[in-house]
Amino acid sequence: MKNNRRAFIKLAGIAAAGLAVAPKALASSGGHSPVSVNPKAVHAKHWAMVIDTTKLHTAEEIDKLAAVCHHIHNVPKIEGKKEVKWLWHDTYGHSFPEQENPHLAEEVHHRVFPLLCNHCENPPCVRVCPTKATFQRPDGIVAMDYHRCIGCRYCMAGCPYGSRSFNWGEPRLGLDVTKLNPEFPTRMRGVVEKCNFCVERLAVGQQPACVEASEGAMFFGDLKDPDSEVRKVLREKFTIRRKPSAGTEPSVYYII
Repeated sequence: MKNNRRAFIKLAGIAAAGLAVAPKALASSGGHSPVSVNPKAVHAKHWAMVIDTTKLHTAEEIDKLAAVCHHIHNVPKIEGKKEVKWLWHDTYGHSFPEQENPHLAEEVHHRVFPLLCNHCENPPCVRVCPTKATFQRPDGIVAMDYHRCIGCRYCMAGCPYGSRSFNWGEPRLGLDVTKLNPEFPTRMRGVVEKCNFCVERLAVGQQPACVEASEGAMFFGDLKDPDSEVRKVLREKFTIRRKPSAGTEPSVYYII
């Protein structure tokens, strides 16, 4: 039974890896994807997310979304400094250190903010990765090929947002084997991981799991499409992004 489970998860891993095919792989195949595309898949020129922190601002609410994300992606539960996280929360000062204001509204100062990979338009993590395990897809998503990752952690040093986690130990020991999601691969020791904007769900026509579970507090869509939901929200609401001076152009926006 255990061998069958492992084989199934391995096959799921191969399938999921295909969802994040690097541009070079597409080029070498004559512009045609080496994996089949689900007709229900959703596409964009540049995926982006908007988070309404007036609706999503408590640790309990964010932890609930993190639990959904982490379950779907088999993120191990590890306490302490070796924690692995795709979605988490932090204070305003830590989330937006360059936009601190001594006279900021007290209510905003007491909120906590959901944090994840920003899927930057100009991602430094991609530039420093020596094996191209981290790469940017044509739709803007910063993806990972776990099989190429050699654990050098250059991408972690290059990311100004702390959005990446390293598996210092065997991550499967931090998972409940009775609750594994067989449709997404588990990782191995020595591999970096992070939020992937739910590429495996987009590939079958679904929204990111956190967006679906947010009850209208998170929006996701094509930043290049003026008629998309995210563009509509951005036109109507004041938003900020994390660490603008880094020059990375994050694809995650926050309504304050």
